[in-house]
Amino acid sequence: MNLKLILPPSWLRFLVIILLVLGVFFRFTNLDQKVYWFDEIMTSVKIGAYTDYDVEAFNGQIISVKELNQKYNTLDPEITVIDTIKNLSVKDPKHTPLYFVMARFWIEWFGSSIAVIRSLSALLSLLLFPCLYWLCLELFQSSLVAWVAMGLIAVSPLHFLYAVEARMYGLHTVIILLSSAALLRAMRQKNKLSWGIYAITISLGLYTHTLFGLVAIGHGIYVAITEGFTPRKTLINYLIASLLGLLTFIPWFFCIFNHPKGYFFGLIWQTKPIPLSSLLTWWVINLSRIFVDFNPTYQVDTDFSSFKNPLSISLIFLVLMLVFYAIYFLISHTPKEIWLFVLILVFLTHTTLAAQDVFQGGIRSFNARYLIASYLGIHLAVAYLLATKIISVSSREQKFWQMAMIALISSGIISCMLILPQKIWWNKAYNSVSPQIASIVNESNNPLLLITDVWKSQNNLWSISQFLEETVKIQLVTEANLTQIPDGFSEVFLFNPSDKLQARLIEEQLFKIEPLTGDGGMSLWRLYHDGND
Repeated sequence: MNLKLILPPSWLRFLVIILLVLGVFFRFTNLDQKVYWFDEIMTSVKIGAYTDYDVEAFNGQIISVKELNQKYNTLDPEITVIDTIKNLSVKDPKHTPLYFVMARFWIEWFGSSIAVIRSLSALLSLLLFPCLYWLCLELFQSSLVAWVAMGLIAVSPLHFLYAVEARMYGLHTVIILLSSAALLRAMRQKNKLSWGIYAITISLGLYTHTLFGLVAIGHGIYVAITEGFTPRKTLINYLIASLLGLLTFIPWFFCIFNHPKGYFFGLIWQTKPIPLSSLLTWWVINLSRIFVDFNPTYQVDTDFSSFKNPLSISLIFLVLMLVFYAIYFLISHTPKEIWLFVLILVFLTHTTLAAQDVFQGGIRSFNARYLIASYLGIHLAVAYLLATKIISVSSREQKFWQMAMIALISSGIISCMLILPQKIWWNKAYNSVSPQIASIVNESNNPLLLITDVWKSQNNLWSISQFLEETVKIQLVTEANLTQIPDGFSEVFLFNPSDKLQARLIEEQLFKIEPLTGDGGMSLWRLYHDGND
């Protein structure tokens, strides 16, 4: 069936418009109600949205949460965009600067609140719709596939989650789609302007996320295979455009080369060992989350108890079967130029990261945010399948697949509605207990919360401060000077003390220390003098 000649039926256009409106609604609702987790906190720190603590800050001062926010949760006027770039290039060059520069200007114009910072990501994520539409036109030459693809991604729970994070993943999604469409257009039009646009997208992609390099490599593999590995004009033009894009990245490459410690230090956590069986299971679970996500699991567990119920198992199985069939259908019903492009998008990034995890150990491929390119490829395959089947010549088959598409879309809508009011979901696992910690402190009549000068305490403070009552008192103190508890408070709490501090407090018996709650990198302890509960 030639989809090029088939226009989307009016009912489908109406449905997709509704889904797009829902997608916008989901992305801009409750932006400040979800926990501001560690990675987002690091975004604010890097762009200067939080005034840096200095040595003098941890002098034992006692301030309210309201005063803390007024003093420190503000744009640091001394940190410029140049400072942001320099800081990234030296301390954390694995994060390329485009998103952070954009965020720096954004908060300067509109403020540094959580809602404002996240609104940039939400706004950027809306660009994926025209970019996806363009890519479908270039790849399938079909507006029908484009409409179906936009409808599916508008209510995709996975893309919704990353569209409302103060991180670069929404922009990364847009650039992947934009660059892919630009490549196909350049191969079709074969003129300098088109290849120049593609070169620009290569540069933008690399400066958005280093993993875009795998997408660019995939483009090269696609061009080489479709052009037969011979030095034809298209292949030569691709190489020139790619080289121009790569040349713009040389300055940042030297930053990585000159500061390898800063680059690799932030990747140590990715080498955490995990059983292969667990890794395989998480691959399947994360894949299902493209379309359905009813389970807010917060931790990397190995028993998967929260998924061992008939509903979760059935949904995961159905999504898996749909994806496998969609890929098979794509290969068997489209020319090589189409299915090859999609398969490279699906498998290259995932296979590369998975191979590292399997042979070297680690959880790189466990993190869904690193596999956005793969998930976009799956979206394209499923969109093609549904677009073909819903206008099938067989009435029975047509009704079956129309119902299947409605079920898939409904699962996405329900998933987004479940996620929308929640303070925490699985993508914020590291700070999943933040609301609980804040609730414990708030329940005390006259509490004091101790924040020490170690990074785990002072930086993660911002993940609970949004839920603390404004009147709660906070004391900023160095761990070395924590030798006495101020009087006049009903309860004294200690947030995220280091292991060293815990041991010292217990061994020297200065205080009794009682753990109240903890999960991963977050913990709350009650302090009191020996004999005085």
